[in-house]
Amino acid sequence: MIIEELIRKHVLINAIKHGGKAQAGAVLGKILAERQELKGRVKELAAIVNRIVEEVNALPPSEQKRIADEMGLEIVERERVEEKKLPPLPNVEKYRNVVTRFSPNPDCVLHLGSARAIVLSHEYARIYRGKFILRFEDTDPKLKRPVLEFYDRIREDLAWLECRPDEEYIQSDRISIYYEHAERLLKDGNAYVCTCQPQVFREKIIAQQPCPCRDLPPEEHLERWNRMLEGHYGEGEAVVRIKTDLNHPNPAVRDWPALRVIDTEKFPHPRVGDKYRVWPLYNFACGIDDHLMGVTHIIRGKEHLTNMIRQQYMYKHLDWQYPESIHYGRLKIKGSYLSKSKIVQGVRSGLFEGWDDPRLATFAALRRRGITAEAIKRLIIDVGPKTADIVLSWENLYAHNRKILD
Repeated sequence: MIIEELIRKHVLINAIKHGGKAQAGAVLGKILAERQELKGRVKELAAIVNRIVEEVNALPPSEQKRIADEMGLEIVERERVEEKKLPPLPNVEKYRNVVTRFSPNPDCVLHLGSARAIVLSHEYARIYRGKFILRFEDTDPKLKRPVLEFYDRIREDLAWLECRPDEEYIQSDRISIYYEHAERLLKDGNAYVCTCQPQVFREKIIAQQPCPCRDLPPEEHLERWNRMLEGHYGEGEAVVRIKTDLNHPNPAVRDWPALRVIDTEKFPHPRVGDKYRVWPLYNFACGIDDHLMGVTHIIRGKEHLTNMIRQQYMYKHLDWQYPESIHYGRLKIKGSYLSKSKIVQGVRSGLFEGWDDPRLATFAALRRRGITAEAIKRLIIDVGPKTADIVLSWENLYAHNRKILD
């Protein structure tokens, strides 16, 4: 068979280049990069590759070379191309150790859109001999509901990408910490419990005016806070807000919401059930954790620029120093899904055959396509933390893959 001959050729080349032991994943990636029309036959090809790899690896290196010579294969070591390097991080000298983090919501598997935050954060931590933290941000059991399956899948994807964390945290284990800081902010008059109707609050904020709750004494807000914890308020009836500048040009920054009530009897959390009714929103939990975990450099998408401004108000209230922030542009890949909701919906409905469906750009699908972790890392490092949006094609990715495999 022509396909088997092609596979045997690449298995022999790979084996000879790697001390007599071919790697099935690398071989499959090389074949798919060379013959992209075979992408629809990945399962069939993988079975043949595994069989031939087993056969070739059982041969002594001298026999492998003899067969390669008979087939007329020329195995030449390529001159190593100088790899691009990341630009230095800002203000490293201010910190004893560089600490970065990757903080996914475990509501889906990881995909190529996550790669930039992972690789850049991990790589910078390694460059500066610092610390890379994995933090699961799972404090929305209603709208962005975490799923137990995805905690482990995310860990597995990071291991495959060779970006293993030095420390791991799960925010749903840290609710009491968020409560402690909420009470401090309320007591100091830097936050308040708002019981206004959402429309009333919205009108006041747009008009740059305080809502009726804002200037009540801290004692009243602490009492309201206790009633939130005791279950006296339903969903949407009470929100803890951080005081900011009501004249800020961006209305989204003005007195942003920090904690809210979620009916966990109706929407139980997959890890802690209905133990808590008051849950922190992203900016509050994220901001508190970045400080307490000693994060020095936050590397994330530029869609978080407004979140940075929000969090800086809270840091000022708490007399904390805000970390250095690097915001990069969006990364898209032509002809593939990077929307977590569409991926989950498609897999659950049967539109996609699984998390590794070749039409997806999940890490599982990339592995199935024969894309190596090193190719993804080199691609992200080449792009770097630029603020411009990046649109990739599968050809871009396969080109990086070929460089690694060759």
